[in-house]
Amino acid sequence: MLLFGIGFVAQLVDGALGMAYGVLTNAAILTLGLPPAQASALVHTAEIFTTGASAASHIYHRNVDWRIVARLGVSGVLGAVLGAWILSNIDITTARRLVYGYLLLMGFYILWKSMRIALEPRDPAGWMTPLGFLSGFLDASGGGGWGPLTTSTLIGSGHAPRQSVGSVNTTEFFVTVAAASTFFAELGASPLEHLVPLVLGGLLAAPFGGWAVKHVSAQALMIAVGALLVMLSIFQLLRAFR
Repeated sequence: MLLFGIGFVAQLVDGALGMAYGVLTNAAILTLGLPPAQASALVHTAEIFTTGASAASHIYHRNVDWRIVARLGVSGVLGAVLGAWILSNIDITTARRLVYGYLLLMGFYILWKSMRIALEPRDPAGWMTPLGFLSGFLDASGGGGWGPLTTSTLIGSGHAPRQSVGSVNTTEFFVTVAAASTFFAELGASPLEHLVPLVLGGLLAAPFGGWAVKHVSAQALMIAVGALLVMLSIFQLLRAFR
């Protein structure tokens, strides 16, 4: 039931913001005591189902710019494979500290982005390929971060929010499959008793994302996500270094 609740809440936030499913889910699962590699593998396996459903919806509603998908997709897949392989082959204690350090930075990053939502859009970014690689790498090695980095950067660079969210979510399906496949090759399959409730919670929450967007401001949700990540990460870093 706890994993079901984690999947539900994380997908509810992700549906409203276009980001943070992986970051929130991974932070919560690490708090339960799973090793970083197994936690990230579980998150990415569950995301195959949630991102697949999200991608199908965005394609149906014509929210996808396939030029963005092409630029982010190839480099994102390569970054995800590298990040998953590295996380699967380094010391668990070191990995836990690195992952929580990354999640702490991600929390501050989301808080910073929440203060810049109303800024005038800049010229469209011309560095989507390295952005895809970096986002894919951090997403696989840290258990999340694809959405916060790519969606925020694209919207902040002047791309239409509708196409940005739709394209990022569609591309995330391919990145997630690449990361999950690498984890499977290195670590084996995720336990079904962990995977099934996480997937079911996410799938149940998916329809409520649109409602949340209409009734809760994006800034309020981003502040809540960022604050939660900062608190979780500081608590776990103190435990890890103690």
